[in-house]
Parts: sequence; C-alpha cells; structure tokens
Amino acid sequence: MKKVLAILAFALFGAYYVSAQAQNGPVMTFENTTVDYGTIAKGSEPLRKFKFTNTGNEPLIIKTAKGSCGCTVPSYPKEPCMPGESNFIEVRYDTQRPGAFTKTITITTNEATETRMLTIKGEVKDAPAQESVPAGNGGLGGK
Repeated sequence: MKKVLAILAFALFGAYYVSAQAQNGPVMTFENTTVDYGTIAKGSEPLRKFKFTNTGNEPLIIKTAKGSCGCTVPSYPKEPCMPGESNFIEVRYDTQRPGAFTKTITITTNEATETRMLTIKGEVKDAPAQESVPAGNGGLGGK
C-alpha cells in the first residue's frame, strides 16, 4: 500500500511539475487568427493587421512569417515582444487578382509550439465594364 501511495504521489508531483513548466516561456495570443477582407473592389487597400500579445513570462521572438504564395506578403516585428506587450503582424494581399481567396501565413516563434497559422480570406471583384456608345450619330437615332 505504501508503494502504491508513493507511486501515486510521485506521479501527481511529476504531472504538476510538467504542467508548471509548460506555462513558462513566451505565449503568443492573437485577438483573431482569421481576417476576412469581405468583398472588395479590384485594387483596394491590401493591408490588414493581426494583433497579438505576449501573455507568457519570457520575451517572444518571431523568427519568420511566410505567406502561402507570392500574393500574400507578411511583415513582422524583428525585436522581441516582452511579456505583456502587444504588437502586429501585417499582411498585404495582391488585390489586383479578381476572385475568391483563402491564404495562410505561417509564423515561426520561440514558443513551445513553434509554428502558428493565420488566415486571410475574401473576394476581389473586378470593376464593371463601362458601356460603350455606338459610333456615328451618338446613338440618338435622328437624321
């Protein structure tokens, strides 16, 4: 019985220790991990921002941020984000490309879980074609 209690106590202590260790370090907490551009006109403002806060207890370092294709260009702070501080990851999408889109941004940090995924989505509408006026008499049908 003493052995069982000792093993149980050791297991509980080990689980507590692992749990306490997991909470140390930087933690990147986003307000939103998806930004919806909605339906926008071709050539609209391409910039959107993802706000994050370091809710951990050590400096957060963003190592890389990569878009899933060349039409999605992220930029990120190069300096460490201290515990309790907030900052932004900026993403530019090429709004010259008509059609629906869903793109991802992969963030690599010094967190325990090293990668994070962000998503942008929306639809770029092409400008409506202008109506042409018939040549000749201006389309008035007169003599």
